[in-house]
Order: sequence, then C-alpha cells, then structure tokens
Amino acid sequence: MSNFNSTLAPTPFGFFDSDSSFQVEADSMVTFVKRKLGDDVLSVELTRKEIWACFEESCCEYARLIHETKIRSEITNVLGLATGSNDLTNKYAQRTLEYLLRMSEPYANASFVGGSYDAKLGYIDLVSGKQDYKIYSDLKNIETNAVIYEEMSGSKGKLKIVEIFHFEPLAAQQFLLNASNITNFLATNFNYESYVNSTVFYVLPIFEDVLRRGMLESAFRVRRSNYSYEVLGGDLRIYPIPTTDLQTGRLYIKVMPPNDPLNPTAYKDSSIYGVSGPSNIPLGNIPFSTINQPGRQWIRQYTLALARELLGLIRSKFQSIPIPNADLQLNGEALVTQGREDKEKLQTQMKEFLENMTHTKMLENDALAAENLNKQLRYIPMPLGKSVIIG
Repeated sequence: MSNFNSTLAPTPFGFFDSDSSFQVEADSMVTFVKRKLGDDVLSVELTRKEIWACFEESCCEYARLIHETKIRSEITNVLGLATGSNDLTNKYAQRTLEYLLRMSEPYANASFVGGSYDAKLGYIDLVSGKQDYKIYSDLKNIETNAVIYEEMSGSKGKLKIVEIFHFEPLAAQQFLLNASNITNFLATNFNYESYVNSTVFYVLPIFEDVLRRGMLESAFRVRRSNYSYEVLGGDLRIYPIPTTDLQTGRLYIKVMPPNDPLNPTAYKDSSIYGVSGPSNIPLGNIPFSTINQPGRQWIRQYTLALARELLGLIRSKFQSIPIPNADLQLNGEALVTQGREDKEKLQTQMKEFLENMTHTKMLENDALAAENLNKQLRYIPMPLGKSVIIG
C-alpha cells in the first residue's frame, strides 16, 4: 500500500505536501477516517487521495477561520502595508497610529494646518480702476504665469482659498512697558520686565509675546487698514478700488486645488497601493507544523465530517444494490446530512471561540476580571486598614 510520500500529487493543490508534519499526519488520517466510518465492518468507498483532499481542505478551512479573526483585529493596523514583501501569517505586529493619523489628515488639510496636499501660491494682476476679478480665470501660477485652473489636469473642482494677501504693511510694533529705559531694553531684547524703582526682574512667558504680537497684527489690519476684500463664488472684489496712487502690481492669493485621493501632492504615498482591505491582506496558509494540538484535533474532526459527506455523495448515486433475493439499501442521504451538520457545528464552535479572541473582546474580559478582583479584595481583612505583602 502506497503512503503519502510515494504518491504522485497526493492532494489537489499541494499546499502542505512538503510539510513533514502534514505528511506523517496524512497517513494516519486515512486510518482514522476509515475506522470512524466503519471500514472494519463494511468497506468504505473512499480512496486515499480523497481522504487527503479532505485533510487539505480542513487545514485551509482552519486557516480561513483563524485569519478572519486576525483581520477583524488587525485590519486598521495593516492598511497601506506593502502586499508583496510581507506575510502576516503567524506574526504579531506592533500597533501603530497610522490609521488614526491618516483619518485625521483631511481635517488638517481642511484647516490648512497640514495634510496630504499642497497649497498653490498665485497672483492676480491688479488694474487701476478695476475692482472686480475672476479667480478661476485671472489667478495665475507664479512659476509658469499660466492660469492655475487651466493648468490642472483631470477632473476640475472648486478652488479653496487659503489666504488673500491684501493689506498694507504693518507698522513697527512697540512694547509699551511701565519701566525705565534699561528695563525697556531688557524687555525688548531679553524678555525681562520689572517695575519702576525695583531691582526684581520677572521673566515673561513666551506665549505672552505670541498673543501680544497676534493681537497687534489683527488690530492693525482691522482698525487701521482700509484694505479689504469680498469673495462671492468665483468673484473677488477688493477695497479700495486700485488707483495710480495705490499699489496696483500683483495681488497674491494662496489656494488649495481640488484633492485627488490617489495622487496627494504633499508627498508620494506608496501606501495607496498597499493593503486596501480584507481581500489583499498578506495572509497565507498556516504551516501544519506550527498548529498546536487543539487546532489539529479540530482539523481531524472536520476532515472526518468532509469524508462522511463525500462518502454519502458517492453512495447517493445508487439508492440500492440488487443482491440475491433482496436489495441492499445504501445510507447515502443520511451520511450527507450528518456530514454537513458536523461541519456546521464545528465551524460554529470555532467561530464562537475565536470571537472571544479579538483584541476588543480580550480587553473587555481583562477589564471585567480586574473589576471582579477589586471586589474580592474588599473582603480580605487588612490589619489597621493596610497591609504590605513581601515575596
């Protein structure tokens, strides 16, 4: 009788044919299945290759259930990972915040404080006596002098205005401190401040300088400047009307072009072509040699259920076999029904077990255990209300 190693193409796909542990288990699996199906009493119409095919399918089904649980726990941690050079099978990857950072980038981009897309600086030629301008047709690129909107390739969308540099130069900022000349000098150059007739100096916090500078800048623009503008749709109206007495020249405007999710302009993002979902997470077959005893026992039981179903399908081809003076009735339908029920039961048990193995469920269980432990510790008598345990 030939064994697994001496058989040509023993399994349909050959996923585990080179695994020495699988080879040993395969020969034992034939004996296990046939005896469980009553081969010692009535011949079992299954070949060795058919049993090995069920064995291979069972290993693949086991890996599928394990990987589905891993995907539910790890998908946010591996999105964008390169699919060709990585294999996450039997690996416990470190957690990162890349998913959260990527989810927050659109908000940073919309607030113009970062993100994945660059803003463009353009200009509009101000003409004496002309107050209204068209942003989409008049705004030019400072590098190419071409209209920015016409330069954009692909689908066009709305330009987002980041900032319009339309204001008169700010006056020099003066810090009015109630102090002597030397104190004024120290406050301006070394961030010190003191009171009159006092030898005690106080260090001013940096945020005070930042707030004061921002307040002065806003005050000069709002209270002292007659420069203003109004944006309505794609139209820009500036105040006052440019004249020969005022600066005409160029009016600089920073805009954000429409975002292309597959072509960010801030940096080249190779993760776009990495893991995009459950379908291409780099998970392969679990080597049989790495599966522990509980997993192997599940595989044996699932192999038996597949073999029972297969035997039932074979016997269902003939409802009965004529023999002298009678007909031999075959139990094909019963075997098929029982085999499918066994498969469903094994899958349900495995799914329920794995459901408790997700990261979320394990955290919940740990939190519940810690809470129950605290409840138990309340009933431990403490001498003088406190206790120290050494050892």
